[in-house]
Amino acid sequence: MSQSHASPAQVNSPRTVLFASLIGTTIEFFDFYIYATAAVLVFPKLFFPSTDAAAATLQSLATFAIAFFARPVGSAVFGHYGDRIGRKATLVAALLTMGISTVVIGLLPTYAAIGTLAPLLLALCRFGQGLGLGGEWGGAVLLATENAPPGKRAWYGMFPQLGAPIGFFLSGGIFLLLSETLTDDQFFSFGWRIPFLASALLVIVGLYVRLKITETPVFQKVLDKHERVKVPVVTVFQEHGRLLVLGTVIAMATFVLFYLMTVFALSWGTSALGYSRPQFLMVQLFAVLFFALTIPVSAVLADRYGRRATMIQVSAVIALFGLLFAPLFISGSIVHVTLFMSLGLGVMGMTYGPLGTLLSELFPPEVRYTGSSLTFNLGGILGASLAPYVATWLATNYGLQYVGYYLSAAAVLTLIALLLTGKPKTAFAVV
Repeated sequence: MSQSHASPAQVNSPRTVLFASLIGTTIEFFDFYIYATAAVLVFPKLFFPSTDAAAATLQSLATFAIAFFARPVGSAVFGHYGDRIGRKATLVAALLTMGISTVVIGLLPTYAAIGTLAPLLLALCRFGQGLGLGGEWGGAVLLATENAPPGKRAWYGMFPQLGAPIGFFLSGGIFLLLSETLTDDQFFSFGWRIPFLASALLVIVGLYVRLKITETPVFQKVLDKHERVKVPVVTVFQEHGRLLVLGTVIAMATFVLFYLMTVFALSWGTSALGYSRPQFLMVQLFAVLFFALTIPVSAVLADRYGRRATMIQVSAVIALFGLLFAPLFISGSIVHVTLFMSLGLGVMGMTYGPLGTLLSELFPPEVRYTGSSLTFNLGGILGASLAPYVATWLATNYGLQYVGYYLSAAAVLTLIALLLTGKPKTAFAVV
């Protein structure tokens, strides 16, 4: 037992742990979002035939969806090693997978240069991005929550969640800067590649921090007690299948809301509503501040009142927001659109903050990496992979109000799943 206590004694300080979990997800989401932005602004013109602009946009959004189908694969692969070898080594591998895929996108030749091979290579890199993010998120959340002191698990668990608005802010900011400093010809000639290539520097910083961390005390206890399972993904499906399904649906509304407020809103705002690219990016960058500010607020509430109770309340608010979607967004006023974006992303922070902690609490430590990653990323398939595509189709064929109904329906399903999920029975404490 003395050896068992020796390892936890070497655990990093809270500041190191929280920074390591935050910097990694910031880099991962920066990489992920620069693709999302480019899928709307760049790829339809450079990587797909330009005969039909609407069809090119839909094809580009289809490649955007590929990563969400790759993410559960990444969850299973990286989750296996995260639950067998450890959180630290797996997090490093996931970050490298994501980073290399992103840098290669910045080096790809366009459709004009190599024809149909260009979108195929783009799709392959997008798959690599999804694979890496599928393994990154769960490990980052566990790095934080499995080091959290009693009563502060949601607070610790919100730090990797903060990587999402920070990554989004950085990605939107760099595209806005490029739009303001380069001509359209320069932007589409070489400027769009800069964010993808620049991510290499961020990955180096992330790797440096990740390599300095030690194993979490909770997983160290699993190692010391020889509680590892042979194939974690099989154990999750066989012994925790119900929680896997419920956790997936719990994550669904969060994904639908976010990708409607970012990818779809940018696409619709710069096309159907006629806003310029810099103008709408400025609105999104302002609104994402509310996303970042409400994440810690939700974490405080989740630690005080419980993760599940907080998520139930917020899911009801998302359902109501869906009914306001069209009236606010369809307005020709930039003030109303800014209010719409700020409200939507503010609510997004309220649901995103406790989500990682709640999903991780559904599973025992020996399969927690795999289980929490799978629920989050299967929720991505269910809620986000096709959200921009479905929303564009609904708005074009039936009107913008049906996009709001789509969001409300997703929130109701999430609410039902939360009500069906009992209080978590798994413990984090190291004894």
